Amino acid sequence: MRKFRELNADTKQRISQALKGRGLTDNHKQAISDGMKAYWATIPNRPNENNESGKKLQ
Repeated sequence: MRKFRELNADTKQRISQALKGRGLTDNHKQAISDGMKAYWATIPNRPNENNESGKKLQ
């Protein structure tokens, strides 16, 4: 299970290569999009050294 949104470049590359050449219908693409939006809404950003609360400074 993920703890933070950020991934390292190697992991991103492996995911990209695994998904190459896949074909999806428009309905399937929309269902994936909706599911991922709901999923990512539950994962917090990694806190940084400048602001431990995880909120961006304005």
